[in-house]
Amino acid sequence: MKQSSRNRQRAGRDPRRLVRSFWSSSSYGPALLMILATYVLAASSTGRIGTSILLIVQMATVWLALRISMTRRELRVAVTVLFILAGIAAVTNLVARGDGWFLAFAFTAAAALYFVAPASIVRHIGYRRTVDRETLLGALAAYLFIGMAFAFAYRLLGVVQMAPFFGANGDGTLAQDLFFSFITLTTTGYGNLVPAGNPGQSFAVLEALVGQLFLVTAVAKVVSAWVPRSWRE
Repeated sequence: MKQSSRNRQRAGRDPRRLVRSFWSSSSYGPALLMILATYVLAASSTGRIGTSILLIVQMATVWLALRISMTRRELRVAVTVLFILAGIAAVTNLVARGDGWFLAFAFTAAAALYFVAPASIVRHIGYRRTVDRETLLGALAAYLFIGMAFAFAYRLLGVVQMAPFFGANGDGTLAQDLFFSFITLTTTGYGNLVPAGNPGQSFAVLEALVGQLFLVTAVAKVVSAWVPRSWRE
């Protein structure tokens, strides 16, 4: 009995199980890797080609997250249709002039879907009775989704509104929007980038509140569901 207990403990500590989580089709690991890839791509992409590729990767990331979180079939079908439309728009953007309409479409779709994905993930992991790798990976993926959703919303505002989003600093770049979003989400607030007016300022306040509520809820979930391994043996 003791030997069996030690074997289970070794298996639980086996780092290979964590590595396998990032390749399993039913784990949040691949979705988390896709989110990180999207972040890198968004922070470094420029020009039409980069924006078109970013849009496709964004849609694929959301579709994967919704599939893993077992969201309703109707929503996944809607995302699939939007994914197809995004592909058509991306190809059109490469051959046609007029980036304004494409940027507005791209960041409207991305912001909307990046808000939908964490809601689906939180609903899915909220039903788990224990805190395990999938709970932690899912919570981290949802948190990153929220930060990137607000970043895409800021970029959209910079595209459609008349006044520069960051005032004297201009509309900024997508990399700056991502930086500002996660600094706001974590309530770090360096103050080097500040929205010049509304609705950007209101979005920033909302993001700070959402970030704090998410962390409080996540910590409460961990504390209420976590049971030391020695107690379960």
